[in-house]
Amino acid sequence: MRYLTFALGKGRLAKTTLKLFEQIGITCEEMKDKDTRKLIFVNEELKLRFFLAKGPDVPTYVEYGAADIGIVGRDTILQEGRNIYEVLDLGFGKCRMCVCGYASAKDLLEHHEQIRVATKYPKIAKDYFYNKKHQTVEIIKLNGSIELAPIVGLADVIVDIVETGSTLKENGLVVLEEICQLSARMVVNPVSMKLEQERVSRLISDLRSVIPESDR
Repeated sequence: MRYLTFALGKGRLAKTTLKLFEQIGITCEEMKDKDTRKLIFVNEELKLRFFLAKGPDVPTYVEYGAADIGIVGRDTILQEGRNIYEVLDLGFGKCRMCVCGYASAKDLLEHHEQIRVATKYPKIAKDYFYNKKHQTVEIIKLNGSIELAPIVGLADVIVDIVETGSTLKENGLVVLEEICQLSARMVVNPVSMKLEQERVSRLISDLRSVIPESDR
């Protein structure tokens, strides 16, 4: 039996994923060692391999078959646009992708005026404004605190992830439109889906059994 390889998004997402996996009997003790310098972690008994990657890289590893399965946020899946199957909502890491700005910017959105949009997610922003709203916009890619953009006059609105909304509120900004709901998702390489259909299907079924219905 070949190894089934998982790419997990680093940080909180990986930790929550491993806790979820433990509920269905999948463990990897090596990954719990905080001082380890290992890059690949193995469960020999179940023939599983795990590695950690930066979120945006996970869909790439999965598309090219370096990983059979990936666990990553839906925002990353939408932004990267890779040829992978999204098979399961894992129900954690819930947040929203939104258009935000000063309340006064609502008129600009409603009247479909040409505006500047700052974001870490240019592909998602472009798809939303061009294909769903049919509004012409200039998209400015930023990497840091997106909330700064409307405050200093760089952009009219921003497209960003909203969890609690407290950062927006503290800076006088509001959610103007919701683009989509986000959470952690399981993705699968198309070839692996065929070659390992039985094992992947069983994994999906086992995970579904421990994810609360309200989170699916």
